Amino acid sequence: MSDTHLSDDAFINSIIGEGTRFKGEFDLNGLLRIDGDFCGTVRTKGKVLVGKNGRAECTVYAGTVVVGGVVKGNIFAEEKVVILSTGILLGNVSSPRFIVEEGVILNGNCRIVQEAGGRAQARGAGTQEQAPAPQADKPLVAASSAAHG
Repeated sequence: MSDTHLSDDAFINSIIGEGTRFKGEFDLNGLLRIDGDFCGTVRTKGKVLVGKNGRAECTVYAGTVVVGGVVKGNIFAEEKVVILSTGILLGNVSSPRFIVEEGVILNGNCRIVQEAGGRAQARGAGTQEQAPAPQADKPLVAASSAAHG
């Protein structure tokens, strides 16, 4: 069966289930869902989902990352990063789009970068005033749990 007709993130390839601990490097095509404990590195062109009960101490390289649990480490996304209201991120984000829901705990730096394929540049019309170069390691948000009750 040819996989040319299937999107890499059309289905869940891999799951680290609740109650499971995994340590190491995860290189995959498609989607990874983390509902247990993971420590290491994840690389995929697809999606990484950290469920509400998921805990990851890792570096993530992915197309899209959605955090509903706890991530301690850096996230590098080619498309977008979404931190859900139940999410905690202790680390840095580099992505063309960054969505943060109300109630998130975030301690780290954020860098908005050009989207792969130049799509972000097309939206900014290419002028420096509309799309300035990001400054390195400039803090975006530092929040504490006390602020969110």
